[in-house]
Amino acid sequence: MSFKIDRGLFQYDFTDHHAVLGIPVDADFERIRKRYLQIARRLHPDSCAASTPEEKQLANQLLSKIVNPAYEQFSKERNRTEHLVVLREMSKRLAQEPTTVELKSKLAQKLAQASNIEHFYQTSLHQLAAKQYENFEQVFDIIGTLSELNLVYLMHKGASGFQQPKASTRTTPNPSETPQPTPTPQPTSAVEQYYRRAQACIENSNFVQARIELQDALKLEPNSSSCHSLMGVLYLKQNQVTMAKVHINKALQLNPQDPMALKAKKLLNQATQTSSTKSASVPQPSPGKANNGGSGLFGGLFGGKKK
Repeated sequence: MSFKIDRGLFQYDFTDHHAVLGIPVDADFERIRKRYLQIARRLHPDSCAASTPEEKQLANQLLSKIVNPAYEQFSKERNRTEHLVVLREMSKRLAQEPTTVELKSKLAQKLAQASNIEHFYQTSLHQLAAKQYENFEQVFDIIGTLSELNLVYLMHKGASGFQQPKASTRTTPNPSETPQPTPTPQPTSAVEQYYRRAQACIENSNFVQARIELQDALKLEPNSSSCHSLMGVLYLKQNQVTMAKVHINKALQLNPQDPMALKAKKLLNQATQTSSTKSASVPQPSPGKANNGGSGLFGGLFGGKKK
């Protein structure tokens, strides 16, 4: 499948990340994030509705090659701001050169003639986005149509001035203070959701589900040091030292300063030394404490604040 699109804003040597995610050009970050999580769940190999290995592979390619890069562009405030500046300049340019615009879809042509462009744009975009990633063979055609809708909308906004999206209402900073950049959590987005669920499962001694959550996270982000370190802790708690060592070493390779991996490494070394110096005469833990993740050699790994 070709990943090249030559319609809408794409024909101006511009990657229309809004069209890729199926969101309006004036969407705020909270809406962008929710839409990304929705698409990621739909395309992830373990949760998509694909019926064949080929379709699952295609879904994974769509996720890794176009959807994740689009979200990455929006996940950083600086990139988001630069993207909006480009859109604003494009809207001015398109408003001045309407005769040079080529529209292939009938929907975009109708939008250009609509009396209530705002309503028509939002409604049409919503309907297309709902089926955007249902049929993988039609994904790029729909993205092209969405980009044409964005193009027409920007032409319309160019005359009155394109407005940037309103800030998210998730936080209420003091307007008298200069906003400070917030640190980007690791892992982020869909990976963060898997990570937090896995952490909760470990704390509840549900190790099987925790491993499933972390495996899904690592499929999306194989180089997440946080996920590897937590997987190492999970294997440590199950006395699977070899697998624990693999993931802990991988975490430290990716991030030598990962605090959980560093602590787990010390416990791993301690466990290895203990097993080499003690024989089978060592008293076994009582049945009631066999799966208690909050005590013993590994209990300190979840002390303090949660991630």
